[in-house]
Amino acid sequence: MPEYIASATAVGARAGHVRSDNGRIDLELAVPEEFGGPGGATNPEELFAAGYAACFQGALAVAAAKREIDSSQSEVTARVHLTPPDMNLSVELEVMIPGVDEETAVKLAESAHRICPYSRATKDNIEVTLSARAGQAAQA
Repeated sequence: MPEYIASATAVGARAGHVRSDNGRIDLELAVPEEFGGPGGATNPEELFAAGYAACFQGALAVAAAKREIDSSQSEVTARVHLTPPDMNLSVELEVMIPGVDEETAVKLAESAHRICPYSRATKDNIEVTLSARAGQAAQA
């Protein structure tokens, strides 16, 4: 199996810039207004939330496919909390899967949580809460 390596470099910390080696990410960073910064640009927590949500949805697709369930219209929202004074991270994962019942939605989300690389990496390191529900697909 081939190895994949993603690489990004940050300069200037939270008030700086981050760029991936391949140039696909090239973003200014700013301290959020909630922490006395100017806001107006992304921050590490937003990037982590985006990555976790996307990775978790991929794991959800794997879990659903094993049960021959179509999860292509599912939604995963990751809310990353940064809590002072110790600046501890925690994550809320909210999963919505249309076309299944509540029990199936919960079981699929729990299965995805066991196989998601982000979930495995954060296990026993930060608090991650998971909620799942059946739902309606977004209207185009």
